[in-house]
Amino acid sequence: MTDTIKLGDLTVLMTRKAIKNVHLSVHPPEGRVTLTAPTSTRLDVARAYVISRLGWIRQQQARLKSQTRETPRKFIERESHHLWGRRHPLTVSHEKRKPSVTLDHKRITLTVRPGSSEGKRAEVIHEWHKSLLHQVVPGLIEKWEPKLNVKMVGYFLQRMKTKWGSCHHCDGHIRLNTELVKKPKDLLEYVVVHEMVHLLEPPHSERFVAILQRHYPTWREARAELNELPLASEIWKE
Repeated sequence: MTDTIKLGDLTVLMTRKAIKNVHLSVHPPEGRVTLTAPTSTRLDVARAYVISRLGWIRQQQARLKSQTRETPRKFIERESHHLWGRRHPLTVSHEKRKPSVTLDHKRITLTVRPGSSEGKRAEVIHEWHKSLLHQVVPGLIEKWEPKLNVKMVGYFLQRMKTKWGSCHHCDGHIRLNTELVKKPKDLLEYVVVHEMVHLLEPPHSERFVAILQRHYPTWREARAELNELPLASEIWKE
């Protein structure tokens, strides 16, 4: 069951679930606000709670508004690109052969055919990003399956507009945002663990938090760091 709480120019989407405590969230990129409350929570009680947290909500929205954003990438010579939390200059080579990407020390070299469009260059880089994630993610899953006592069927990589990952617990799959290749590897690990915990506890319940806290005690710091890093402009495009 969902309700909408309106407070001036602020709109809060309220959802009732079988949980014990209220969870108030401010979501990137624009500061959308949601409230998840126990099933029996009355609308006037939820409204009063939101009012009591207005200062915190405005603070979080201001932080998101001021957060650094990457300018749109054009995949051209001397442009900078992030990889595993580090910035790398891009070299573009035009050759009549199959497109490819290589990393040599700090420089990324993108090889494309003469006349290749910006869209094609972006596609080649994206496929390379996926290949880099495929080199790392299986090892993380193998590491955490015995720790969490879960068995995954598989994982998928894709562009995601508003999430770093998701879990389809019924199928035993997780999905990971390909933008994670731009973040430090320990933050990728945090997202992998977070989604794998959902195989044990699908909702963001107290039990979910307890499991995550037990196995990954620095998860709050990892989440905060991930949210402080620059947002890719294309990820939030409507």
